[in-house]
Amino acid sequence: MRHGYGWLSAVALAVAAACASGGATAAASPEARASAPAARARTEATPSGGTQQPAGPVPPGYGTLKQDQITVALRSGPQLLIKVTPLDESVIRLAAPDTYNRLHALAESRRAAAERAAGSGAKLFLVSFFSYQPDVPFQPEDLQLSQQGRLLRPAAVLALTPNLGRQRLGQQETQQAVYAFDPAVDLNQPLTVRYGMEQSDDWSTILPVLEAERAKVEARAKG
Repeated sequence: MRHGYGWLSAVALAVAAACASGGATAAASPEARASAPAARARTEATPSGGTQQPAGPVPPGYGTLKQDQITVALRSGPQLLIKVTPLDESVIRLAAPDTYNRLHALAESRRAAAERAAGSGAKLFLVSFFSYQPDVPFQPEDLQLSQQGRLLRPAAVLALTPNLGRQRLGQQETQQAVYAFDPAVDLNQPLTVRYGMEQSDDWSTILPVLEAERAKVEARAKG
């Protein structure tokens, strides 16, 4: 009989342990049920990878903008005009097809050299110097950018025209180069172009033009 009572005692202990475990689970389940919706909301709100990535460039061939509409112009005195055009795909794909093809070809012709100097993903800009008077001096290295309080000098100046290194312009002469800047330059944010003592913040007025055209291009691409 003592053996029988021992068996019953063992069963009773097992049942009590199971009940205690179930009670602990039951006690915790209201909190778990309360936190589950918040956890699901956090999961749904956070994309895979933690942060949402910006959309890639729109497809080429649907833009309508002229080059001057995506260009910052800067005057240095009465005799020198400087034009700065981003060559990033996110910008030039919003230009008309012929303009896009020309600017894309310019960027690709200097991309390898630019990335050797500034690193992979270097931001490229087409820079033009134009003179209104004869024998006008200019300094290609004086063209700089600033963004969010950071002054950016070009990592490389890659000539497109043969006399850029002469650093003097005849009347109504244009010299051009592709400039390579740090990949961290953000073309979705305001940007200041500087040359000597002069500067232009016109990129801030170009940004809404790009945004409006991007929406139109996406609509055209969808048919």
